Amino acid sequence: MMIYEYLVGAIIASFFWVFLVLAYSLQKKETIGGIECGKSSEDGEYKSGLFSKNTDVIIVGAGLAGSALAYSLAKDGRQVHVIERDLTQPDRIVGEVLQPGGYLKLTELDLADCVDEIDAQRVLGYALYKDGESIKLPYPLENFPSDVAGRSFHYGRLVQRMREKAASLSNVRLEQGTVTSLLQEKGTTKGVHYRTRTGREMTAYAPLTVACDGSFSKLRLSLSEPKVDVPSSFVGLILENSQLPFPNYAHVIIAEPSLILFYPISRTEIRCLVDIPGRKVPSISNGEMANYLKTVVAPQIPSTLCKSFISAVEKGSIRTMPNSCMPATPFRIPGALLLGDALNMRHPLTGGGMTVALSDVVLLRHLLKPLDHLNDSSSYIESFYALRKQVAFTLNAVAGVGQRVLYASPDDQVIRSEIRRACFSYVSLGGGLGSGVIGLLSGLNHCPWALALHLFLGSGYLIGRLLLPFPSPKCIWVVVRFIEEGICIIFPVIKAEGVGSILFPWTLLQRFKASPIIRNNLVMALFAIKSN
Repeated sequence: MMIYEYLVGAIIASFFWVFLVLAYSLQKKETIGGIECGKSSEDGEYKSGLFSKNTDVIIVGAGLAGSALAYSLAKDGRQVHVIERDLTQPDRIVGEVLQPGGYLKLTELDLADCVDEIDAQRVLGYALYKDGESIKLPYPLENFPSDVAGRSFHYGRLVQRMREKAASLSNVRLEQGTVTSLLQEKGTTKGVHYRTRTGREMTAYAPLTVACDGSFSKLRLSLSEPKVDVPSSFVGLILENSQLPFPNYAHVIIAEPSLILFYPISRTEIRCLVDIPGRKVPSISNGEMANYLKTVVAPQIPSTLCKSFISAVEKGSIRTMPNSCMPATPFRIPGALLLGDALNMRHPLTGGGMTVALSDVVLLRHLLKPLDHLNDSSSYIESFYALRKQVAFTLNAVAGVGQRVLYASPDDQVIRSEIRRACFSYVSLGGGLGSGVIGLLSGLNHCPWALALHLFLGSGYLIGRLLLPFPSPKCIWVVVRFIEEGICIIFPVIKAEGVGSILFPWTLLQRFKASPIIRNNLVMALFAIKSN
C-alpha cells in the first residue's frame, strides 16, 4: 500500500513540476499577439498596455516618420506596436531643418506642439551668397497663418518629443528591440522577428508592417531593390554665441567646390554644414580636415561668421556624415510597406527629407482611415506607392538638381561656373521667379508642372545669357554641354518615379478601374493632396 501511495505522489508531483515549467516557458517567450504582453519595465525600456490578437500595425523604427505614423494611426483607433533599436535621444548633424511644407504636415498630424520647448528657431527663408554678392529669398507665406514657417532645431530633441507623444496613447506600445527579419508566409508579410533589449528572441504579428528604420535600413533589401548613391558628405560644426547676417534665415554660400550652409539650431548655436563632393573626405584624426576647413572653406565664408567658424574648427568637434540618395524602388509585397529614408532618400542639401516623410505619413493615414481592417493590403499598398510620387518627385528633383548644378566639377569648370552664375542671377530677377523656386524648395508648392516651368525658364535664361547678342563657338559648346548635363540630371529622377503618375496623377484611376476599393481610396487621397 505504501508503494502505491509513493507512486501516486510521484505522479502528482511530476504533473505539478511540468505545469510550472510550461507556465514559466510561456511567460518567458511572451510572443506578441497573445493576450497580454510587455509589462512596463522598471528601467523605462519600453511602455505598453494590454494587447490582443488584433494588433493592427507593427512599425519598425521610432524616428521622425515612425513616431509620426504611430501617433496618427493610434489616434485613428489602431493598435500599434513600435520597435526601435535605440530609444536614447538621437544625435546627428542632418534633419535639423523642417521646411514650411513639412510644418504644415506636422500640424495636420496634430504634432506641431512637438517643436515647442526644444528651443526650435523660426526660419523665414534663405540668404544666398556668391562671389561677395547676397540676396534674401523669403518663403512665400503670405497666404498662410502666422505660425507657419520653417523650423530649425536639434533633431534628437524633436524625435524624443514625438516618441513621448506617441507613447502617451494607451494603444501604442513602444519597445526597444532589434528587428532581425520579416515573418513571411507564402509571399505575405505576417509580422517580424526581433530581439529585445535583454536578448530574448521574439515574434510580433500584425496584418501590416511598416519599415521606418532609416537610411541604413536592414529591411529594405527584403522590400525593395535599393540603388544607393553617395555623391558627397557633410562636415558638421556648431558655432556658438554667433549671429547670422540675416536673422531667422538659413544661409547658403555657393562656394568652391560645393556649398556651405549655416542655420540656427537654438538661440545660442548655429549649425554649419560643408558639402564635400565624392565619397572620400579629409581625415579628422591627422588634422587634414581642420586644415582643409581653415585654408579652403574659411576664406569663402562671410567675414561676420569667419571668426566663429575658425573657433569651431579649433575646438575640434568636427563630425561627418555621408549624403545618401536613393530612388524609391519598392516591391509590392502584401502586408509590408517602406516609409521614410528606408524607402527614398534625396540629397539633404534642401532639407526636404522630413517634408517627404511627413507627407507620406499623412497620405498613408488617409488611405488606411476608411478601412475596418488591414488584411487586404492590395487595397492600399499600390495606392500609397503611386500617390506619394506627387510630393516626393518635386522635392527629390529640387534636391537632385540643386546639388548637381551647384557643384563646381573640376571636369567642366567653365560649364559649371556658367550654370552656377545663371542660377544665382535667375533667382535674383524677382517677379515671382525667386519666390517660385523657394516655394518648390520649401514644400509649399509640390506641383511637378511648376517645377517643369522653372526648369524651362531657368534653362532659357542661361541659354539667352550665353547666346545673346552674338553667340561665340565657345558659348555654343557650353550650351550643348549644358543641355546634356540637364538631361543627365533630371531624366533619371523622372524615370525612377514614372512620368504618368507624376504629371498626370488622375491616370492612376484607370490603372485600378477594376478595383472599386482602390479607386475610392485614390480619389480620397488625391483630393487630400490637392487640398494641401
